[in-house]
Amino acid sequence: MVAKAPLRGAHPGLVAFGLGLLSAAALPPMHALPVLWLSLPGLLFLLNRAEGWRAAARVAFCFGLGHHIAGLYWITEAILIEATTFWWLVPLGVPMLAAVLALFILLPCLLARLAPMRGRGWVLAGLWVLFDVARQFVLSGFPWNPLGSAWAVPGLVGDAMLQPASAMGVHGLTLLTLLAGFAPLGGRRGMTAVGVLLAAWAGWGAIRLGPNLPPSSPLTVVLVQGNIAQEGKWERERALRNFDRYLRLTREGIAMAGDGPTLVVWPETASPFLIDRDAEARAAVAEAAGGPAFIGTIRFDAARRPYNSLAAIDGPGPVAALYDKWHLVPFGEYQPGWFPLPIAFVSGDGFGRGPGPQTWRLPGIPAVGPMICYEAIFPAEGVAADRPEWLVNVTNDAWFGNSTGPRQHLAAARLRAVEEGLPVMRAANTGISAGFDGYGRELGRLGMNVAGSLPLTLPGALAPTVARRFGLWIPGILALIAIGAGLKIAHGTNHGSI
Repeated sequence: MVAKAPLRGAHPGLVAFGLGLLSAAALPPMHALPVLWLSLPGLLFLLNRAEGWRAAARVAFCFGLGHHIAGLYWITEAILIEATTFWWLVPLGVPMLAAVLALFILLPCLLARLAPMRGRGWVLAGLWVLFDVARQFVLSGFPWNPLGSAWAVPGLVGDAMLQPASAMGVHGLTLLTLLAGFAPLGGRRGMTAVGVLLAAWAGWGAIRLGPNLPPSSPLTVVLVQGNIAQEGKWERERALRNFDRYLRLTREGIAMAGDGPTLVVWPETASPFLIDRDAEARAAVAEAAGGPAFIGTIRFDAARRPYNSLAAIDGPGPVAALYDKWHLVPFGEYQPGWFPLPIAFVSGDGFGRGPGPQTWRLPGIPAVGPMICYEAIFPAEGVAADRPEWLVNVTNDAWFGNSTGPRQHLAAARLRAVEEGLPVMRAANTGISAGFDGYGRELGRLGMNVAGSLPLTLPGALAPTVARRFGLWIPGILALIAIGAGLKIAHGTNHGSI
């Protein structure tokens, strides 16, 4: 163990900020996981050598600030769409949000300082996960980019490495990622241990991805991606053209699907018409789909308050079901009462809030759980107790351009598939539309900024997973075990432990 000494030759806060920026390269879509072997030990190195609590707080805050600025820069794209009103927010929005989220790294770092240096990596990993869980609920909740999502690598590697999420959720993956990232501080013994961990991790995934699959449904889900720009989307002439485009793509998708039952899915707010009220629009969709369809739409209640909704229709008659988004985006869909400045992108009281997760049981369609956009980023929260057989996620990521944001959003949807053991069908306006089976394996996709239709056979559901049964309890307990292990190491004789 190296003796504690202050860092010389560089400003610790600036170094920590750079390490935070570097750590974000591990997140989707880069998945540069080896950078964590530099950034995480570097963070702990700086914390150990900080002279006093204030210096430690600066280091932790600067690391968190850099990490979240790099991970969330794409939010500026949404501000630029409303730049005539919110021009002043362009240089402030992402740093302000990153500063708030940095507190969820600062606080576990300061608490970890209470533990002896030996074993502090274990303690910090456990505390980090507990604060990540808290990030789902505090100040409206924003659990974007947990470190565990770094393993959502496209292809077979990601398929295998995501499988532990079926037992411990993405927060459990974050815990494993942090422990692996701190391993260089344990020297040769630490790197040997992480090698064993990664081998066992990959082995678990490979075994779980065995050949035994549940039978697929006869249903073909046709995901429609209109590739509609957000600017001017609601102007009347353009809105009519957009609607016609979705009808044309629907017909093309149905033709590609061939014989057998089909279900058409349009993305979030795809319809410029109020589908629940407009019989003519429903008739046009019904004619194009030739069967049931799930349509992203806006609806208004009796008090004229808008709701971000998904409507199920089957023919020109009344809608068969309506789902209202309940996990609303702060500032995007409503103005949080706890924030003093009026910077929401919607006027008045914003959108209404739905009652919560639902399971639709509709004729000819396996029981389905709808999720709209942002709701897909919340582990263990978005699926009803009445377990569906698959999940449909509609979203409009046009707000965020061709950035890392839509790709990170896709990784979140994939993780929900693994955690719940349920297929996920995702229709996104500008991309990425894709389908995943209950193991998180990709069935097909439409890439960014293309218009098209994607017919996919709906896979069967897996048995309820451990993560489904116990939710956030599992990662919470594992985090406490990690903290206890770190304290035990601190009072042991193993000087190579982190």
